[in-house]
Amino acid sequence: MATTSGRPGIFAVRDVRSLITETAEEGHGLKKAVGATQLTAMGVGAIIGTGIFVVIGEGAGIAGPAVILSFVLAAVACTFSALSYAELASSIPVSGSAYTYTYATMGELVAWIIGWDLILEYGVSVAAIAVGWGGNLNAFLDAAFGFALPDAIAKSPEDGGIFNLPAVFVVLAITFLLVRGVSESARVNFVMVVIKLAVLLFFIVVAFANFGTGNFQPFAPEGTDGVTAAAAVIFFAYIGFDAVSTGSEEARKPERDLPLAIIGSLIICTIFYVATTVGAIGIASPEQLESSDAPLAAALDQGAGISWAAAILALGAVVAITSVVLVIMYGQTRIFFAMCRDGLLPQRLAKVNQRYGTPARLTIILGVLISILAALVPLSEIVKLVNIGTLFAFILVNIGVIVLRRTRPEMPRPYRVPWSPVLPLIGIAFAIYLMTDLPWDTWVRFVVWLAIGVLIYWLYGYKNSRLRREQPSTPNWARENDPHKPEGGDPS
Repeated sequence: MATTSGRPGIFAVRDVRSLITETAEEGHGLKKAVGATQLTAMGVGAIIGTGIFVVIGEGAGIAGPAVILSFVLAAVACTFSALSYAELASSIPVSGSAYTYTYATMGELVAWIIGWDLILEYGVSVAAIAVGWGGNLNAFLDAAFGFALPDAIAKSPEDGGIFNLPAVFVVLAITFLLVRGVSESARVNFVMVVIKLAVLLFFIVVAFANFGTGNFQPFAPEGTDGVTAAAAVIFFAYIGFDAVSTGSEEARKPERDLPLAIIGSLIICTIFYVATTVGAIGIASPEQLESSDAPLAAALDQGAGISWAAAILALGAVVAITSVVLVIMYGQTRIFFAMCRDGLLPQRLAKVNQRYGTPARLTIILGVLISILAALVPLSEIVKLVNIGTLFAFILVNIGVIVLRRTRPEMPRPYRVPWSPVLPLIGIAFAIYLMTDLPWDTWVRFVVWLAIGVLIYWLYGYKNSRLRREQPSTPNWARENDPHKPEGGDPS
C-alpha cells in the first residue's frame, strides 16, 4: 500500500477516482465513440478466428461426438472470468484492462507484471495470427482461383520462406485503420463479423439440411476424461472476450455497454460454436474431421457433397482472422497506452492525436514492430506464451473483484458478479487447472519474460511512475473529492 509519508512503495494502489479523472486530461483523453453493438462485435471479432475452423477437428479426435459438451464446458470455464471482467470494466472504465484493474487493487508492481505479460501476449498473438492470415489467404486463392503466392514471399524463414509479405501487409493495414479512429475500426470490424457469422450460418444450414445421426454413436468413446481433455484444447478458441475491456475508456456508456458486450459476445460465440459442432458431426465422422486441416470444408465435401464450399469457408477464415488481428492489436495499443500514461513506460507515447482521437504514434510504433516479428521471427515456440499469459490475467482479474469488494465496498458497481466471491474463486480454479496442463518449457519462458519485466521496472518504471512523481501518493484534490474515501484514512 502507499505510504503516508515519503515515496509510495512498490505495492502502492492507484485511486479509482484519479484513474477515471485522468481520462479527461488534455492530450491523454481517448474519444468516446463506440456503443454496445460495436463493442459486442469487437468481442465476437476477437473470439471467432481460426479456432472454430480448425480446432473442432482436434477436439473431435479427442472426445468424439462428445466434443459438443467440450465446447459447452470451455464456455462455462470462460464465463466465470467474463463476469469478473464485466464488473471491473463497468466500475473502472479506463483503458488497460487487467493491468488497470490490478493497479487499482493489488498495487503497482503486480500491475506492471500483468501489463508486461499482456504486452507479450497480445504482441505475439497478433504476429502469429497475421502469419496464419497469410496461410489462409493462400488457401483461399488456391481454392477460388487455382493459384497461390510463392513460398519465398508468403512464409517466414522458420517455414522455409524469406519474408512473410501477407503478414506484414495485414498488420500495417490494420495499423493504418487503428490510427484513423476507433469508430472507423469498429465499423470495419462489424462488417467482418457479419461476414464470418454468415459463413458459419451457411455451414450450419447446409449441414442440418443433410443431417444424420449415425456419427453420434458412440457419443463419448473416451468418457468424461475425453470431454475435459478436449475442453482444455477448445478453451483457447474462446479467448478474446477480454479484449472488449480494453475499450472501456472509449465506450459511450461503459457502465451499461461493457457488461453487455463481454457477456453477450461470449454467449453469441458459444451458440455458433455448438451449432457448428452439432452440424459437423451430423454430416462427418470424428475421424474425418480429425484427419483434415480444414475440417468444416472436409465435412461439407464428404458429408454433403459440396466440394466448392472449401472456397467459401476459406474466405470466412480469412475474414475471421482479419477481425481477430484488428481487435487484438487494438487491445494491445490501449494497454500500452495506459502504461505510458501512468509513466511506467515513456509517457510521451501516450499522446493522443487531436485529429483522430487515437494514440497514433504509439500505434504506428507497435504496428511496425509486430510486422517485423510476423515477417521474420520464429513464432512456433513463443506463441505458447499467449495461453499462459491469458490465464494469468484471468486469475488476477478474478482476484481483483474479490479484493475491491473488500477495500472499496461502497464503490458504485453498475454490474456486480453474483455470488461473489464464490464465482470468482471458481474462475481462478479453472484458470489454474488449465495452466497446469501447459508444458514445462512454456513456464520457463514465461518466468524469464517476467524477470526481464521486473528488471525494466526497477531501472525505469519505478522512478518514472506517475504515482511516485506526483507526491503525496494521492493528490489533494483526489483525497478531498473522492466519494469512496473511508473515514480517517487515505483511500490509497
